[in-house]
Amino acid sequence: MRKKLPKYFYNPVSYAGYFITTLSFGLIVFLTIIELLSPETKPYMGIITFLILPAAVLFGIALAIYGVIRERKRIRKGLSREHLLPIIDLNNPVHRKNIGRLTFGLIFFLLISAFVTYKAYEFTETDAFCGEVCHSVMMPEYSAYQYSPHARVGCVECHIGSGAEWYIRSKLSGAYQVYAVLFNKYTKPIETPIVNLRPAQGTCEQCHWPKHFLGEKRREFTYFLSDEENTKWTLNLLMRTGGGNSEAGPTSGIHWHMNISHKVMYYPIDRRRQEIPWVMAQDVDGNITVYKSTEVDFDDSQIDSTKLRRMDCIDCHNRPSHIYYNPSASVNLAMEEEWINPKLPFIKSVAVEALEKPYTDKPTAIDSIAIFVKDFYNSNYPDIAKTMKPAIDSSIAEIQKIYSRNYYPSMNVSWKEFPNNIGHLYSDGCFRCHDGNHVSDDGQVLSRDCNTCHIILAQKFEKKSLRLSLGGINYKHPVDIGGAWQDTNCSYCHGPE
Repeated sequence: MRKKLPKYFYNPVSYAGYFITTLSFGLIVFLTIIELLSPETKPYMGIITFLILPAAVLFGIALAIYGVIRERKRIRKGLSREHLLPIIDLNNPVHRKNIGRLTFGLIFFLLISAFVTYKAYEFTETDAFCGEVCHSVMMPEYSAYQYSPHARVGCVECHIGSGAEWYIRSKLSGAYQVYAVLFNKYTKPIETPIVNLRPAQGTCEQCHWPKHFLGEKRREFTYFLSDEENTKWTLNLLMRTGGGNSEAGPTSGIHWHMNISHKVMYYPIDRRRQEIPWVMAQDVDGNITVYKSTEVDFDDSQIDSTKLRRMDCIDCHNRPSHIYYNPSASVNLAMEEEWINPKLPFIKSVAVEALEKPYTDKPTAIDSIAIFVKDFYNSNYPDIAKTMKPAIDSSIAEIQKIYSRNYYPSMNVSWKEFPNNIGHLYSDGCFRCHDGNHVSDDGQVLSRDCNTCHIILAQKFEKKSLRLSLGGINYKHPVDIGGAWQDTNCSYCHGPE
């Protein structure tokens, strides 16, 4: 048979390159067809189809070219290959039978390769892959995710979403993470991907439609003081959620900040977006008001346009899935449900103190929590230690559960490292801007008034009368600190410092 190309194209190395190129290209076509026929966009499908396999194609082409160059040099040196390829005679029954077997084997191999590739892709989309295999250092995030409101939403749905642009950007930015894990170069704790996280419009708002944010919502909160009686008190709030559709109701309220008719821009000066000295608000008529912090020496000329950010869902709901709960809030809930017995004296303060101690590792923490709580009651309340032993033991078990879900000493992970911007009790949250110190040139102030975002309908302290008014009541701090709570951020006392 007459060869159409120069003879140096026919060599074993180039044949290997041809095979790799052809196989990879065939898999690209196969996966592309699967993607087109799939009812849902598969983020990792694109990574395999448009990143990994094209790299294999390029490698095959490079190998083929290398083989051509190498063979050409051999020929120039007078080295030749006799009978480079086997002589096949299809009239020969033995040859014909072997060719049939080879063809069947090759087809079977291609089918198996395609199936294995697709199953491997499917596995890379699972939450187990994200939390347990390649991203094993993300175990704290994975555990917190499993107890979150979005535990049924796949990791890739939020961290990558649909479309080619963002999953390519996500994995390119994650290339360093692979290196960091392999060579133990990652930070402890792992930083939240604030800068390169996809905007909420491409993730959250695929389910949570802004035009249907409307109305008000009543919330009741239960707290316990850290005194001997674990004094219980409740707070009833009417949250001014607000909306995004003027035709369905008022658009004022909390969601005014990301209303589609308004525009709020802000400039953070720290990586975690907790310090915000400059805020710009544009209303539906296009009127712009700029608020500047009176406590930070900041000039407009310092603004880097690449760091200027338009406010969206994630700026407040910054821990939608990976939530590390404050120990006081966790213990309050457990005591309200009586998983931790509120009749045990000082159990609130003892539980929080046990959780907040600096342990070296989780097994040590679990053992130490039990020892600490038992020692407290044996030393201070020996009678209760005997008569209420089952209550103490069950309370200890619940405290250990709280620790297991929220603390990871090996990765330096706890609630202190990850501020939650919803509310303002345990981190600055709303008070990042609404601190009463952001003032416009014409004297307008971003108010810190309680009734800006919610109305206090009722407040009830144990053994005291209920304070109730549908028009709202004035907040009363559970501990008498005078008027300090009115101009001091809650997190100053209740926060991580």
